[in-house]
Amino acid sequence: MINIENVNLAAIDIGSNAARLLIKNLDKDLDGNTRLTKVMFLRIPLRLGVDVFGQGKISETKEEHFLRMIKAFNQLMKIHDVVEYRACATSALRDAKNGKRIIKKIGRKTGIKIDIISGQEEARIIYDNHIEASTGPGNFLYVDVGGGSTEISFISNKERISSTSYNVGTLRMLSGTVRNNVLLEMKQDLENITAGYSDITIIGSGGNINKLYRIASKRDKRKDRLPVAALEKLYDHLSKQSVAERMEVFSLKPDRADVIVPAAELFLNIARSVQAESILVPTFGLADGIIKDLASKYKEAPCEEIVKNMDEEEKVTD
Repeated sequence: MINIENVNLAAIDIGSNAARLLIKNLDKDLDGNTRLTKVMFLRIPLRLGVDVFGQGKISETKEEHFLRMIKAFNQLMKIHDVVEYRACATSALRDAKNGKRIIKKIGRKTGIKIDIISGQEEARIIYDNHIEASTGPGNFLYVDVGGGSTEISFISNKERISSTSYNVGTLRMLSGTVRNNVLLEMKQDLENITAGYSDITIIGSGGNINKLYRIASKRDKRKDRLPVAALEKLYDHLSKQSVAERMEVFSLKPDRADVIVPAAELFLNIARSVQAESILVPTFGLADGIIKDLASKYKEAPCEEIVKNMDEEEKVTD
């Protein structure tokens, strides 16, 4: 363990729909307990998946935007005196024919090393650093719906039974590149894995489920739970609206208004497969998990998370 106090750590999460930079400060309180405090959060709707899932590779224009974004992230980390970071890319860069070439180029030009992680590692990072600590006795299905992939872990009485990644996500659904057999495989897997278990609660992760929770008319704010019945009603309403109407009625940004419907559809399909009645919606994601991984080498005791001045948009993790 490295015993360093008051250090800033950073995570760069490059998803298929958006990229995020999260910086947190690791310090000790007066009692000597370590804690993580959010310093800044920035989300850029880069949408690499639009190119990759449609054309199989990242276009030159998007590549240039990608490079400029990483340069900006690098400068922000320097301004905040970040001592250690990790940059992770997920589904879009896993699938892009030119993905490895692009991250090597970005590494040469910026000094930022980007790891293309598997869906299984993506699920592991979030589970190990968040779900394991937050779930008590009972049966939980952790579901992270991204633009290019969906990570699902089944936990029973704090024991992880399985973790699987599926090539189905909101941008893939919009582009029509999700194969029917993948959806069928996911449904059959879930039914088989959860057979014999009852009262399964879904833990939802990602910006879309956070936004769906906030705009649903019936939700349990105290317990951060969204009833599946309320999500069904909201999905029926949203699916009948155009993207422009969703933006106007619910004050959604363009890059949220189009993907929120396929996200709701995915969560509903999963909920039906395991007969879940509610979705727990905490606010964490891959970037939070990356920082928890980094923080583990600086401390011996579990750290407390302190989040200050976080507005509604900053809570969105996708």
